[in-house]
Amino acid sequence: MSWAQQEGVLALGDLPLHKGGVLPDAKLAWKTHGTLNAARDNAVLYPTSYGAQHPDLEWLIGPDGILDPTRWFIVQPNMFTNGLSSSPSNTAPWPALVTAWDNVAAQRRLLREVFGIERLHAVYGWSMGAQQAYHWAAAHPAEVARIVVNCGSARTAVHNRVFLAGLMAALEAAPEYDGTALFSAQPQKALRAFGRIYAGWALSQDFYRAGLHLSALGAPDLETFLVRDWEQRFARRPAADLLAQLRTWDAGDISDHPRYGGDLAKALSAIEARVLLMPGETDLYFRVADNEAELPHLRHGRLAPIPSIWGHRAGNPQPNPPDAAFVKAAVRALLES
Repeated sequence: MSWAQQEGVLALGDLPLHKGGVLPDAKLAWKTHGTLNAARDNAVLYPTSYGAQHPDLEWLIGPDGILDPTRWFIVQPNMFTNGLSSSPSNTAPWPALVTAWDNVAAQRRLLREVFGIERLHAVYGWSMGAQQAYHWAAAHPAEVARIVVNCGSARTAVHNRVFLAGLMAALEAAPEYDGTALFSAQPQKALRAFGRIYAGWALSQDFYRAGLHLSALGAPDLETFLVRDWEQRFARRPAADLLAQLRTWDAGDISDHPRYGGDLAKALSAIEARVLLMPGETDLYFRVADNEAELPHLRHGRLAPIPSIWGHRAGNPQPNPPDAAFVKAAVRALLES
């Protein structure tokens, strides 16, 4: 990488939480790409997604990528619970719930205290990163000019929560689980089930029917694909972190704030940013219909579904050039507008 890069960890002290309690001695790990200009108005925040740490998401950063670090100052904050920022695996005691609101509060401190950034050119997020983008725009309407909601929603839908309930139950059923937040050891059998549940939701029926798990992702057979791409993917993360992050995802709701009183339409209409809603046409849990329902309440919203059979993975299309080209064109148009 030929552009400027920085990494660091911001010590936040004991962080009061949106739903009560405190995250003790909270820490926010971050990385930046590019150079902040003198006006401090070229910052693009790029939060992480479920199970991901910032290196997992750097593939789309580059002069020819979706986010150009020669034009934008890209800030990657690691979400609480991802193992780099404060997480059950490195922080005790772990509180009952850390929300997207708490992540946004910490990220805002990072931007102000470390970089002197008062207003963001954009927030770009995929999946749980998209949830954080939406929370940013609702929490601080005057401080965000644009958001990209890539395969995400303003509130975790009931059907989405059913998916999450299955994943949580798989982990909580493990004999290693302490009944609250932690595990006495990595629950290998539970993580095997976890990965296989996830594989049935993250990619569409059409993806499997077309055999793309074999032809596009290079697996010799279905069993190898399930082990390599799903079991091993999640086994590298502490189960406690995965479980806590599921609870964050489940609680996603931009209207869950005294300012909005649970009124989603009110929260959406308060957003001043230009909003690009970019669901995957075959996403099984962040559905196009969710974004269609949000769109009429946004002041400046545009719906651009990704025409893909890659399901949720259409929004993070590292091995998928057509979807990457679609996302790049839509995002660059918004950032340059």
